[in-house]
Amino acid sequence: MQVGQSGQSPFLARARRVLLSLVVFVIAVYFADYLAARSNPLGSVQVQPYYAVHRKDKRMSFDFDVPVESQACVQSLAPHLGCPPCWYVKRHTTRRIEE
Repeated sequence: MQVGQSGQSPFLARARRVLLSLVVFVIAVYFADYLAARSNPLGSVQVQPYYAVHRKDKRMSFDFDVPVESQACVQSLAPHLGCPPCWYVKRHTTRRIEE
């Protein structure tokens, strides 16, 4: 096994470079996503909440007689500005409320 100038094996040096490149790439993608979220207005998705009520006989009772709500979301890959991404909210259009 050959040792490089810094006293590390070539494999460790390459692994460190790949890991550093990956970290820089993820940070750059997140920052670009944040800039896109700041320039895009917030969206909204209709979400149907429902109540899940625990009864005394250890069963659950569900009440779907709740009006539909609009949930704010951001057009991005990750959550930004205190809002979840719209792609996630569109896949989760029901919201369970425990009582």
